[in-house]
This record gives sequence, C-alpha cells and structure tokens, in this order.
Amino acid sequence: MKRAINTEKIPLLLWTDALEEEAMVQARHLANLECAFHHVAIMADAHVGYGMPIGGVLATVDAVIPNAVGVDIGCGMQAVRTGLAEVSIPQLKRILAALRAAVPLGFKHHRKPRPFEAMPDPGTTERDLPVVTAEFGSARHQIGTLGGGNHFIEIQRGNDGRIWLMIHSGSRNLGYKVAGHYNDLAVQLAQKAGRSSVPKEWQLALLPLASSVGQRYLREMEYCVAFARANRGEMMAVLQEIVAETTGCDRFDPPLDVAHNHAAGETHFSRPVWVHRKGATRAFAGEYGIIPGCQGSRSYIVRGLGNPQSFMSCSHGAGRVLGRKQAQRVLDLREEIAKLEKSNVLHSLSHRNDLEEAPGAYKNIGEVIANQLDLIEIAVELQPLAVLKG
Repeated sequence: MKRAINTEKIPLLLWTDALEEEAMVQARHLANLECAFHHVAIMADAHVGYGMPIGGVLATVDAVIPNAVGVDIGCGMQAVRTGLAEVSIPQLKRILAALRAAVPLGFKHHRKPRPFEAMPDPGTTERDLPVVTAEFGSARHQIGTLGGGNHFIEIQRGNDGRIWLMIHSGSRNLGYKVAGHYNDLAVQLAQKAGRSSVPKEWQLALLPLASSVGQRYLREMEYCVAFARANRGEMMAVLQEIVAETTGCDRFDPPLDVAHNHAAGETHFSRPVWVHRKGATRAFAGEYGIIPGCQGSRSYIVRGLGNPQSFMSCSHGAGRVLGRKQAQRVLDLREEIAKLEKSNVLHSLSHRNDLEEAPGAYKNIGEVIANQLDLIEIAVELQPLAVLKG
C-alpha cells in the first residue's frame, strides 16, 4: 500500500501515488456511502470511471450498487498455455488473418445466432431474469465476439518457455443493458424514498439487498458474468483451432479465466459483505489471476497473497493515463507505432483513431506491478508477439 487517507467516513487505502483529482473525488464519495464497510481500496491501475474509479474495490452491507460493478458486467481475462515453445512471424500473420475472418470485432456480431448450447442456461423464468430474457436473442449473435475499446486477443511468449494465448472481453451489449436498467431503477428508488445520503451527482444509486429488485439485479449480474466467461471461451476455442491448424500444436492447458467487473458475496473482517470489484481482480491466497499490460507491453499471470487490506484484490491491468479522446488528440501516431515495432510486436495500430489504445495512453505496467507486490506474486511474465484489437 502506498498511502492511507483518513479524512472521510471510512479510510481510503491506495496502491498508487498517481490518481487524478476526478478519480480521487469519486473515491471519497465511496468512502462516505452509508452502506460502505470498513475501508475503500484503490488499486495501482486506478483511474476515473463512471460513478466509481475503475480499479476500485468497495465492500457494502445490505446493498448492491450497479455503477460500482459497471456496464461491462463480467468483463475479464482468459489465458491458455500451449505446448508450443516458438511460433514464427509468418505463422503469427496467418493466425491473425484467420482470426479476423472468424471472430467478429468491434461492433460486429455473428450474422446467424449461435446455438442455444453456446449460451449459459438461464435456468429460470422471465420474471427472474427480465432483461436477459428480452436480450437473449440478440445475445446469441454476440457470444464469441470481441468488442472494441481495450478488448484484445493476444499471442505471447512466457518466461516459462511456452507460448500463451490471452483474451480480454466481456458481456457485450447484454451487460450494458442490465447495468443501465438496474441503475435507472436504483435512481428511481432513491427518488421515491427521498434518500439524501447518496447525492444524485455521485452516480452511485443503490439497490437494497432485501428488495426484490436488488435480488433480481444479482441474478441478472451473475448471468452476465457467466455469459462473459462463455464469450471468452467461444473465442478461445476458435483461437486454439486456428493455432493448431497453423502450427500443429496439439497441447492446450485448461484455461485460466478471471472476471474483473462484478460484485460477490464474501466475508471480510468477520462480516458478510458484497465486494464490488470494478476493474479489479480477485487475489485470494494462492489464487491465480491475470494482469495484462497495454498493447505491446508485458502481461502477467499472478498468484494472490490474500491481503485483507485490498479485500484480497489486485489491479486488472495497467490503467489509463489519457482518456480515449485525449489520447487521439495528443499522441503522435508515428511515435506510438515506432514503440510497438521496436518491441517486434505484430500490432493493431494504424490510424489516428487507434491511438486511444496506444502504449502512451496507459501507465507503465512494470510500475503498476511493483506497487502491488504486497497483493500478488508473479508466476509467469508474458511478452506479446501479436495482438488483435476491435
């Protein structure tokens, strides 16, 4: 931990010295929520988000906050270690070309709906999962698609001597719809009850866990987490098939899959609470996690140390230093491409609009890792070889 702030209702514990003022204001709001428990943890990659900093960890009592989970519910990482020790540049280029043909990127979806078997089983009624039920048909076109922004598919070389495959993606439009629906309901409930403890401008309206709507949100959120995991699994299966056909690889270890946007019922400091991790990865003692860098930088497979100060959490990536539009305005395209080419990475940076995901838009992953060595230990360091972005 880098510092503690004790000026609010509960303490703020920070694993970063570089938190912009707007994100600090959001963190202080969290620490003054009536339902907030014990302290608020701000991870090493934290930056401003919607309502709550991305890279924040909040434990609550008797309430769940949709905006403290975020709109891409269940977004996370999946990594697979292959039996390969090497992969050539021509092979990497063929793999990327085949991926572009097989996996819809950005706003693209599958033209035909995927089989019902590809979807997590709702296993319940329309009343229990109203948003999921309404969006189920559309979601069948979205499962197995990457999305845009910071989502990626990457091929990497590990310091364990193996080639690794990594995917970052989430719940696509399904999670967005669920998040928006229940945040709107939380705002309406606050207005009806006249709650003044959560000012509207904080964008942190809550749902009581004792309420039917709070329980419905949890069910729909958990479905979105399962959908996001299945979405990554669909793309990983395609990637493995392409890698096998291109290289002859016949060994793929079981996938490691972690979510970094969700809320979970856990016990901390002897109290059952709901831990909201918005851009944060669970890091229970001995539990494996994934911390990716930006395009062109290292990523890490880590083991959690179970540090109670972070509610047993760690960062979910490198974290932004420039907003998307800001990066497009201030970064130099040629300089950013040169950084990637110097690293011998087959990258996805070619136009000014792509600068939102350029290396210069992100924090230094080495510094982010160094700031949280009381939360995790490094298991495998991964160097990128080729990256595909939406």
